Amino acid sequence: MGKLKTSKTLAKRIKITKSGKIKIWHSGWSHYKTGKSSKWKRQMRRPEIIEHKGFEKIVKLSLKR
Repeated sequence: MGKLKTSKTLAKRIKITKSGKIKIWHSGWSHYKTGKSSKWKRQMRRPEIIEHKGFEKIVKLSLKR
């Protein structure tokens, strides 16, 4: 059995922090912002940190492929 390949689509969209949490960036930020609230735009600029253990396990396994 050969080496497992990393899921490149997932690797481009997320980063794993030093403490093992998952950092993702929000989608839908590129255009159509005129009708959106200031609160929404402010929150979308910031990346989201995911601390759910089950999700972290799935993501880390797919990155090791």
